[in-house]
Amino acid sequence: MKPIRLKNKQALRRKRSNRSALNSTSERPRLSVHRTSKHIYAQVIDDMTGRTLAGCGSTAGGFSSDLEGKTKTECAAFIGQEIARRATEAGVKTVVFDRGPYLYHGRVKALADAAREGGLSF
Repeated sequence: MKPIRLKNKQALRRKRSNRSALNSTSERPRLSVHRTSKHIYAQVIDDMTGRTLAGCGSTAGGFSSDLEGKTKTECAAFIGQEIARRATEAGVKTVVFDRGPYLYHGRVKALADAAREGGLSF
């Protein structure tokens, strides 16, 4: 099997394994994190209705001046604060954290810590 296919297959297995352990409800939607080599994205998703309640990412046009000159970890912390603010505006206070196939380390941990400081509990 080609190395990139193997890598994608292993990431999909990790994501499914992690998500199978999560129990999200309408009262506790899922805070899903996706990261690339340069950017990070976060969404608050209600799995019962299949709707995204709040979302933001480091590629949003309104954040370009706020994120300029920051490291990737600092950008992730900023996105964590922003997703917490948007989720609170949408009426969500508690969430289930879905790290996807990524380890709870570095940028993912920075986003989670900043979301907690912003008012979300998980």
